[in-house]
Amino acid sequence: MSRRAAVLGHPISHSKSPALHTAAYAKLGVDIEYSAIDVTVDGLPSFMESLRGDDSWCGLSVTMPLKSAMIGQVDEVRGAGAHLGVINTVVFERDGGTMLRVGYNTDVAGIVESVRYAGVVSAPHAAILGGGGTAAAAVAAAYELGARHVDVFVRDAGRAGDAEAAAAAVGISLSVRPLTGAATALAGTDLVISTFPPRAADPLAEELAELPGTGAGVLLDVAYDPWPSRLAEVWHGHGGAVVPGLEMLMYQAAEQIRRFSGCDVDGAVIDVMCDSVGLPRRVF
Repeated sequence: MSRRAAVLGHPISHSKSPALHTAAYAKLGVDIEYSAIDVTVDGLPSFMESLRGDDSWCGLSVTMPLKSAMIGQVDEVRGAGAHLGVINTVVFERDGGTMLRVGYNTDVAGIVESVRYAGVVSAPHAAILGGGGTAAAAVAAAYELGARHVDVFVRDAGRAGDAEAAAAAVGISLSVRPLTGAATALAGTDLVISTFPPRAADPLAEELAELPGTGAGVLLDVAYDPWPSRLAEVWHGHGGAVVPGLEMLMYQAAEQIRRFSGCDVDGAVIDVMCDSVGLPRRVF
């Protein structure tokens, strides 16, 4: 029987996850049909209920704005997701005669691997733009990279709850700071992770462009459409290394594919995934 998997989010038409997953499953020779489904936070419970009893499903990728809401729709959360309260992956696992929905967070690994490849320094001075579900994973990733403090810049201080909870869970100190004046604070920072939606960081980028180049560190901009973002252009112009969001997406998807298919994701699979979205091939 053909198995099914999908990425859920709103909006979702821009997602590159179907290209990554479809290329990987073809290379692996497994029969998994992967699609993109537009689901809102309000519509998530009814969608998940509609899957109950359908044994063809093997997994779900979860993107904004559903990463926190999905916690309430699974039977168990394992790994980093259990500490962060944010998941981006649901695996359907059979336990005897019962189908369990198990949540994971592969975003943390995706962030860590992508910025390590870009040469981020150990114990970096880290800053995060945004305070939601992806920012929570960014906080945990910064901790894994050796940071012991992170500055979180937000447009609304009341929307940093996911990032604050993640900091408390992993044991890293965190300061919530206003986006006003962030450009000066970010200049020269070792690691900046932007979790803002596409174009939301454009005003900040223009402020940063007015500052002299400082030999900036590594920027990961998770927004990959359009690319390059204005923030990425300015950061690169200041001498910094830029990691496209597609690279993070590729690394976190590799872990999802392993869990959905039960197959090893080796270098040959990574190569076809890179090719599917136009990324340079990586040593994995």
